[in-house]
Amino acid sequence: MNPASTRGLSLLLVIFSLIAATSAAAQNYRIETFAEGIAFPWSIAFLPDGSYLLTERDGRLRRLSESGTVSEPIAGVPPVFARSQAGLFDVLPDPDFVETGVIYLSYAHGDDRANTPRVARARLIEDRLEDLEVIFSGTPKQRTAAHYGGRLAFLPDGTLLFTTGDGFNYREDAQRLDNTRGKTIRIRPDGGIPADNPFVGNPDALDSIWTYGHRNAQGLVVTPDGRVFQHEHGPQGGDELNRLQTGRNYGWPVITHGIDYTGARISPFTEYPGMEQPLVDWTPSTAPSGLTYYDGEAFPDWRGQLFVGALAERSIRRVSLTADGAIDHGKVFEEISSRVRDVRTGPDGFIYVLTDEADGKVLRIRPAQ
Repeated sequence: MNPASTRGLSLLLVIFSLIAATSAAAQNYRIETFAEGIAFPWSIAFLPDGSYLLTERDGRLRRLSESGTVSEPIAGVPPVFARSQAGLFDVLPDPDFVETGVIYLSYAHGDDRANTPRVARARLIEDRLEDLEVIFSGTPKQRTAAHYGGRLAFLPDGTLLFTTGDGFNYREDAQRLDNTRGKTIRIRPDGGIPADNPFVGNPDALDSIWTYGHRNAQGLVVTPDGRVFQHEHGPQGGDELNRLQTGRNYGWPVITHGIDYTGARISPFTEYPGMEQPLVDWTPSTAPSGLTYYDGEAFPDWRGQLFVGALAERSIRRVSLTADGAIDHGKVFEEISSRVRDVRTGPDGFIYVLTDEADGKVLRIRPAQ
């Protein structure tokens, strides 16, 4: 065998070995039902004492014990407009929760005629919330019960990001800077505006806007090194995974790979000067919801990768990050055949999944051994 053939064979063997190792690692897990009997769970968060917080879309906040026992609803949750896609969304403990006891909630507020996404913070005292304070309220109000975004995440500098949707009937507002629809909002934990937000001082823009041109972002994660990844629903097609950077325009509805639900074309453009391209485009739609950056110890082969939940596709996808983009490796955990609302990495290194059902579950994925 000549040297070139030997090198080629060696390269193939390395590739096959890597594929086999990755496949074997992917099989080394088991899925268990950690909690059940939860009505349309939307978000899960982890507390320092080993318990969990869980939101239900209808407006209930519950605590889960370390063994998965579901508590009675926690008192003091603000009034929630719950209809169709509207309801109670994310729950996020303060980075200094041990000292402050503060949590943050996102939710829809108002009624059929006028409602808006909000963010509130409060102190969690045993089975109740105290000192509740609204720190952000979207503007203007909408008459629809759809497309709220709703995800929360802290940046390393302690500021808070919040995703908002375009309200479904108001998609052109995602390109306008005089409203909070279709944006990523950045505020301080008390609701104040960071002085370095990109549009501070612009008389034609709201100071709270950090990025814009989004449709309905229901996945948001900040990596340990400060990168921000977000995914959003397209219409029919055009679901996107993006890396967010301050002040950037992510294109909706000027650029999209999707079409309207009527079959009509939304835009002739899939790219346009000054607008960002997605790292991953999902056409047909998967309806992405829930996003985690895996940095746990339980599955070392998956460290540094993203896991993306999907509602319509009833799946979880694994996405690896590259120097200049991302690679979608397709579905994992295919035993899960439910609509997936949230995916999180726990402090134990296990992956937690919420199913979007009237009798919803918290699933826990852990090593098989």
